[in-house]
Amino acid sequence: QVQLAESGGGSVQAGGSLRLLCVASGYTHSSYCKGWFRQAPGKEREVVVRIETDSDPTYADSVKGRFIISLGNAKNTLYLQMNSLQPENTAVYDCAAVVGGYCDRPFNSWGQGTQVTVSS
Repeated sequence: QVQLAESGGGSVQAGGSLRLLCVASGYTHSSYCKGWFRQAPGKEREVVVRIETDSDPTYADSVKGRFIISLGNAKNTLYLQMNSLQPENTAVYDCAAVVGGYCDRPFNSWGQGTQVTVSS
């Protein structure tokens, strides 16, 4: 079992930045794929970025050059630095992991989500 908990969401004006944090607990050693997803009101959840152990991250085209995923010094932490935020980035952001495999498997562990609201 892996538990994920996000924090760092909030409200910001367009052009601003936020940094999200995801902390994993439990049996994290078997997770080789982690990612950030988001779901905007009335829309389906979409992947923002995913990263596989020892590989480069894969970003959604809409966030390339603005969002950066990184691992913390503690192996169980994951960050999402979001720059140049726009109103269309308003969504609930979730971190997720594939427990027991790599990114070719479905994400099967999810956090509770953190709200990001960007005003114009």
